[in-house]
Amino acid sequence: MTGFSRRFVLGGLLSGAASAALAEAPLTSLRPMPRAGGAVAVPSAPTATRTAASAEALVAAAQLGGKVGFVVADARTGLVLEAMNGAEPMPPASVSKAITALYALEHLGAGHRFATRLIATGPVQGGRLAGDLVLAGGGDPTLSTDTLGDMAAALRAAGISSVAGRFVVWGGALPFVRAIDTTQPDYLGYNPAVSGLNLNFNRVHFEWKRAQSGYQVSMDARAERFVPKVYTTRIAVADRDRPVYTYSDRGEVEEWTVARTALGKGGSRWLPVRRPELYAADVFQTLARAQGITLPTPQVAKSAPRGTVIVERASDTLRPVLHDMLRFSNNLTAEAVGMSASMQRGGVRGHAQSGPAMSDWLKARAGAGTARFVDHSGLGGASRISAMDMVTALARLGPGQALRGILKEFTLRDANGKVMQNHPVQVDAKTGTLNFVSTLAGWMTAPDGTDLVFAIFTGDVARRDAIPDAQKEQPPGAPEWVRRSKRLQQQLIERWAAVYGA
Repeated sequence: MTGFSRRFVLGGLLSGAASAALAEAPLTSLRPMPRAGGAVAVPSAPTATRTAASAEALVAAAQLGGKVGFVVADARTGLVLEAMNGAEPMPPASVSKAITALYALEHLGAGHRFATRLIATGPVQGGRLAGDLVLAGGGDPTLSTDTLGDMAAALRAAGISSVAGRFVVWGGALPFVRAIDTTQPDYLGYNPAVSGLNLNFNRVHFEWKRAQSGYQVSMDARAERFVPKVYTTRIAVADRDRPVYTYSDRGEVEEWTVARTALGKGGSRWLPVRRPELYAADVFQTLARAQGITLPTPQVAKSAPRGTVIVERASDTLRPVLHDMLRFSNNLTAEAVGMSASMQRGGVRGHAQSGPAMSDWLKARAGAGTARFVDHSGLGGASRISAMDMVTALARLGPGQALRGILKEFTLRDANGKVMQNHPVQVDAKTGTLNFVSTLAGWMTAPDGTDLVFAIFTGDVARRDAIPDAQKEQPPGAPEWVRRSKRLQQQLIERWAAVYGA
């Protein structure tokens, strides 16, 4: 579909849908009569149509360049009310996480938990472990320094004060990948490594303060209750203007430098971790030391550990984990839960195969023939799906997994960007943003109670691809472009509420 149309029905959009409420969807087009100009007339259109700005006019006024694709449908019947470029595959950005949530819920189950364990390979004699101590990750994307601090205290409470053997860390519960998207700059905290042992979303906290002789810099693994210093990552201030950051991996220590001219008076930011197992081991060793437990230099295990579980800490159940993933759009969580789902489904050995496996699943479950995911977070710009297939997936699979209930409420704003309190339109949706890509998909409830399901994709891919590496974090013109796109998204939502929810 290339162009604009209204009021037709997707053939088989909701046939076979899990929700009985959606089983009444008509399967043939209502075949409205064309009108002058090629657009399709709306049969029995509400009076509000005469006053609401046309979708074509709203898109033209946004002046986004590239392409705009959208589809809105009645959530109960599957009747597609309006569409523009609905069949065009476009980058979904973080809207991909809504599909990842459905994928994970189906294959892992809403009650799934990720466990992190301390395993002993020998007996405890007089407070001394006569064997190895293994910190074994279970793929938990939410593991924090506070959790490791509690595990260190539990280890001490179990009567262990020293280890005769080795201190071993294992992250093989999930395949390792050095970065989610290798085309992104090294220093972006939202593009870390992924492993079966992930700590603090595989980020390290870098802080700097101006001092008399230059700058004081520090790196720590802070959480709410514990702020241990990190020894497996170092940073130094360099006398240069560009690049702002450099990174090198020298054996067991990750080395960063930062340009002095970029620091100003002081500040902080999160930097990504590329060796997550050693990072977690480093932090746990410090926290254990605070409990009076002496641990040897950590070693990374290549095979799954065997022994007695001394301490175990499980994550929250999957549904609240996904709720936070969707709310904060966390990339590490999306990759970890998506990879876990692929491994549960079977036949997938690495991250490069996991995104395509989710694509195949979506094609089988929702007929989404345009789906082509390269990851589970949407960070990779090569992922594609059409607005039509996105709406189909939400309409078919969302109700059965109660997806709307874990999506973030989308706040509507006035012309000055201020949140409009008590707005009569309720929107629960997932947003997505890449450079010159802005997306939104989910559900909305009009003032009269009509529920609609929609997807809005905007993207100027050629402009995105032309960004030099040095400007990828903050390319000129991108913030204003995103502002116009988000304004268009809200205008379309308000139009649909006025026209189809009257």
